Amino acid sequence: MSDSSSLFPADFLNLMRQNLPDDASFEQFIAISQQPLRRSLRVNTLKISVADFLAQTAPYGWQLTPVPWCSEGFWISREDESLPLGSVAEHLSGLFYIQEASSMLPVTALFDAQPEVTAVMDMAAAPGSKTTQITARMNNQGLILANEFSASRVKVLHANISRCGVSNSALTHFDARVFGPALPEQFDAILLDAPCSGEGVMRKDADALKNWSLASTEEIAATQRDLLDSAFHALKPGGTLVYSTCTLNQIENQQVIAWLLQRYPDAVEVMPLDQLFEGAAQAATPEGYLHVFPQLFDSEGFFVARLRKTASVEPLPLRLTKSASCHSPTSAASWRAKSGRQRPLSLSNGMTRWSCGSAIKRSGCSPPPSHRCWVKYASHGLA
Repeated sequence: MSDSSSLFPADFLNLMRQNLPDDASFEQFIAISQQPLRRSLRVNTLKISVADFLAQTAPYGWQLTPVPWCSEGFWISREDESLPLGSVAEHLSGLFYIQEASSMLPVTALFDAQPEVTAVMDMAAAPGSKTTQITARMNNQGLILANEFSASRVKVLHANISRCGVSNSALTHFDARVFGPALPEQFDAILLDAPCSGEGVMRKDADALKNWSLASTEEIAATQRDLLDSAFHALKPGGTLVYSTCTLNQIENQQVIAWLLQRYPDAVEVMPLDQLFEGAAQAATPEGYLHVFPQLFDSEGFFVARLRKTASVEPLPLRLTKSASCHSPTSAASWRAKSGRQRPLSLSNGMTRWSCGSAIKRSGCSPPPSHRCWVKYASHGLA
């Protein structure tokens, strides 16, 4: 095994030592972090059942090992790698999604708490693994708002949900901090798979820690707190909020959740995850979160927390540079003429994508669909 000090930043190693229970666990973490990540996939039940998928792929000689926390998930091993997994016909036709096993946890946690949902938001949705997983669990019923702030990743998100046969989604391109003020208490459930430092993906990406620093981690955590606050305000009382990251430090994980609990002590409660699946207890924290180090399940590193909103809270201020009114997609020209900021883009499968470019960063502008518009879109099937 290589000297860990030459492979990982010193501050990162110190954080991991603090997080892990003993030296043996730390050495196991360092060892597995230098090993290749095994591949996994999730069967897309919008297009095929798990049983039919297994029957269809049986002649290929794939070795499929069930993922214990996702009944549609499998680790895959193939003897013949001449054709990339992403190029096989079943993938191109949307019968399965190549998804890291750990990243299937947040959606499992969400639906374990709330099996029946009507309006869901995926606040940081690209590339679409969790959006498509949510939609499969909803069986394309109800509504899911799939938001992505990165313009380049919106195209990937759209490609994946189209390939997977998603028809109940609205794509939005916003800084997700706008949703709390603009759509207060409108969603039954919200997934915030937050942008993070990505410490957990080092087995897949050798450069994952190339630009890592303690200072950047603190900056990322500040953004995560803003996004979590926005998500909490957009959630209905009684609704479920799942917060997840693919990073391992407590600054971006436990401490972010602790901030929300301290901010709204009478309106939020933790829903423990130690019984989410057989074996979950070994990744459970004292607070009831899942802190998945890669050596526990031979996977990526991941963090998942599940919260319930128990009461309404004071609304966040709605900051606008220009007065906004309710507009449907058909009145896009009117909105654009009035504000010069946002425009909806019609997509090929009838979905609508709202976009505002960098205006949010400059001014804190809000998206055209106010909470009244969201209800209107739902009733007309436009969201």
